[in-house]
Amino acid sequence: MKFTKMHGLGNDYLYILGEVPKNVKKLAIKYSNRHFGVGSDGLVYISKSNIADFKMRIFNADGSEAKMCGNGIRCVGKYVYDKKLTNKTTLKIETLSGIKTLKLKIANNKVKMVTVDMGKVKVFDDISLNVLDKTFTLTPVNVGNPHAVIIVEDIEIFPIEKYGPLIEKNKYFKDGVNVEFVEIIQNNVRMRVWERGSGVTFACGTGACATICALAKKGLIEQNKYINITLDGGNLKIKSANEKAFMMGPAEFICEGETYD
Repeated sequence: MKFTKMHGLGNDYLYILGEVPKNVKKLAIKYSNRHFGVGSDGLVYISKSNIADFKMRIFNADGSEAKMCGNGIRCVGKYVYDKKLTNKTTLKIETLSGIKTLKLKIANNKVKMVTVDMGKVKVFDDISLNVLDKTFTLTPVNVGNPHAVIIVEDIEIFPIEKYGPLIEKNKYFKDGVNVEFVEIIQNNVRMRVWERGSGVTFACGTGACATICALAKKGLIEQNKYINITLDGGNLKIKSANEKAFMMGPAEFICEGETYD
């Protein structure tokens, strides 16, 4: 299996050109392992599409399939352009949560930044959830995949490893949920994430979109303006406008290789 390892703010995947094999769950678990495999948050397959320029499918480190990944789709844009699979700077990518439009910013014939129209974002009414010794107020959000946004104090020391997996698997979320823990610090939003199927990751693009749209609906940040959001792996700029989210951020190449069974 030939792969290209890439990351968006430290959210790293192995990118494979071709159709998804039948044993993909086994491959995702094996090669995502950071000690006995290559090491990644999962596998992303890039293939032909009948309705868009390319199609992407994402498999988490536990083998489960994700509908969408904001950091991952930016890397798909860089992959297909830098490898000269297309010369377009505006691309449509087919995902399990619909077709997403990418605008590529080019420097020295390479993609440096990608802006993604993430489409409609549905922010639901807050709910209360009892988890161990705490009662959380969560804002459920759908960005093509499910999220729960929670405002906390002292985010840098908040034990997301303790509460994240319990919220992810709470019976309220029948298919599990990505959990964003958030603090507003002056004009900046700080977010840490527990990703469904992967655990703590450096960044989550759809989670950043869910967070900004939830905070905008609550009136805690401005609508129709790019807001800086800081994740463990770096910064994204997200805009909430007309119930849609727009994400701007980097995509980086790490290495290429080939695996042998």
